[in-house]
Amino acid sequence: MLAPVTKKIVEFIKQEDGPTAVEYAVMLALIIVVCFIAITAIGQNTASNFNSQIIGSALKNSSS
Repeated sequence: MLAPVTKKIVEFIKQEDGPTAVEYAVMLALIIVVCFIAITAIGQNTASNFNSQIIGSALKNSSS
């Protein structure tokens, strides 16, 4: 009776579906981190350019 259970456990351990899913999850997490960093950097650069050029020149023109 114990042999079929042991055989199923060994077959489950030998399956490669679990590690493959974990590898995909790790890759997805890394992609999300890279995207977050890129979006943050682009957002900061855009905000800096917007504030210094567009609003700054609009304020100079309106005050004179």
